[in-house]
Amino acid sequence: MHNTTKQDYIHECRALLAIAWPMLIAQLAQVGTGVVDTIMAGRYDAADLAAVAIGYNIWLPLYLVFTGVMLGATMIIAQDFGAGRVQQIRDSLPQALWLALLLGVIAGPLCYFSEPLLNLLQLDADTQRKSHGYLQAVAFGLPAAALFQALRCHNQGIGIIRPFAVASVIGFLANIPLNYMFIYGKWGAPELGAAGCGVATAIAMWLSPILIGVYMTRAKQLKPYLPPLQLVRPDWVVLREICRLGLPMGLSFFLEVAAFSVIALLIATLGNTAMAAHQIAFNLWDVVYMVLISIGSALATRVGHAIGGSDKTRVRLAIRCGASITLLVGLACMTVLLSVPGLIVAAYTDDAAIHDMAITLIRLAALFIAVDAVQVTTTFALRAYKDTRFPFIVLCSAYWLVTLPLGYVLGFIVTQDPLQGTMGFWKGMIVGIALTAVVLGVRLLKTLQKPLPERQHMTP
Repeated sequence: MHNTTKQDYIHECRALLAIAWPMLIAQLAQVGTGVVDTIMAGRYDAADLAAVAIGYNIWLPLYLVFTGVMLGATMIIAQDFGAGRVQQIRDSLPQALWLALLLGVIAGPLCYFSEPLLNLLQLDADTQRKSHGYLQAVAFGLPAAALFQALRCHNQGIGIIRPFAVASVIGFLANIPLNYMFIYGKWGAPELGAAGCGVATAIAMWLSPILIGVYMTRAKQLKPYLPPLQLVRPDWVVLREICRLGLPMGLSFFLEVAAFSVIALLIATLGNTAMAAHQIAFNLWDVVYMVLISIGSALATRVGHAIGGSDKTRVRLAIRCGASITLLVGLACMTVLLSVPGLIVAAYTDDAAIHDMAITLIRLAALFIAVDAVQVTTTFALRAYKDTRFPFIVLCSAYWLVTLPLGYVLGFIVTQDPLQGTMGFWKGMIVGIALTAVVLGVRLLKTLQKPLPERQHMTP
C-alpha cells in the first residue's frame, strides 16, 4: 500500500469521468427518443399522443427490469477485469446474451398481448385501439433492446462506454426519420399514426445492437475480451449468478418508478395546478438524476476493477473521487435551483398559480437532489461489491414503507391545502431518500472494513 497523492486523485477522477460522460450522452439520447416520439405523435393527433404516452408507460417498466438484470453482468465483469481474468470475461458474454434473449422473449409477448391491461384503464375505444397497436409494434423490438443491454453491460464492465454512446446517439437520430415515415405515411410507407411510432421504435431497437456489435468487432481495445463467434450452450451457474446480482437492481428500478408514479397520481387528486407544479420540480430532479447515475455507474465500474485487483487503496480512492464528483454535481445543481427558481419555472409555464407553487417545490427538490447524491454514491459502491440485495431491500422499504405513508399523512390528513399537500409528498420523499442514504452509508463503511478477496490472476 502507498500514500495517495494528488496525482493519484487526478488520474482516478479522469478515469471515472472517461466512463461517465459517454454514459450520460447515451442516456440523454435514450430520453431524447421518448421526447421525439411525444412531439411527433402529438403533432399528428391528440389521440395518438395519448396512445403513445400510455403505451410508453406500459413497456418502459419491462425495459427497466431487464436493464437492471443485465447490470448483474457488469458487476461480475468489472471484478474479473480488475483481476485480469480475461477468459472469464470472454466466457460471460454468450451467457449474458442467452439471458437477454430469454428476457426479451418474455417481455415481447407481455407487451404484445397487453389488451387485458388496457381494458383495466377504461380508455375510450379509439385510444385503446391505438395504444394496443403501438404496443404490438414495440413488442417486436424488445428482444433486441435486451440484447443491446447485454452488449452494453459487457463493455461497461470493462470500462469502455463509447460503443454504447455511439449506438444510442445513432439510434436516436434514426428514430426521427423513421417516425416521420411511419406515423405520417411518407416515402411510400403506410400512414400508421401511433402504431407507426411503435414500428419506428422497434426498428431503432434492432438497429442499436447491430451498431454496437459492429463497433465491438472493430474496436482494437475490445477484441481481447470477445469470444470466438460460435454457438455456446447456456451455463446455468453463470446465468444464476447474473440473475442473483441483477434481479434486485431490475426490481429496484421497477419499484422506484412505480413509487414515483403512485405519488404523481395522488398529487393529481390535489388539482391540476398541484400536478403541473410537481411535474416541473420532478422533471428538474429527473434531469439531474441522469447525471448522478452516470457518475454512479462509472464509480461502480472503477470500484469493481479495484476490488478485482484486491487493491484496497484503489477502492477507497475510487469511492472518494466518485463521491466528491457526485456531491459537487448535487451541490452545484442545488445552488442553481435555489438561486434562480423563477427563471427556471418561467421556461416551463406562464401560469402565475403554477409558477408560485413550482418555485416552492423546487426549493424542496434542491434539497432532495443534494441528499440523493449521497444515496447514489453509496448504492453504486455497494453494487460494485456485488451487494445488490441489501440496497434493493432498503430502497424499496424507504419508498413504500416510509415515503408513501408519510407523504399520504402530510399530503392529505394533516392539511387540505393543495400546496401544503404537495409539499408533504416532497417532504416524504426527502425523508425516505435521507434514510436510505444513512443506512446504506453505514453498510458501506462496514463493507470497507472487510478484507478484499485475494486476487486470483488467470491468463488469457
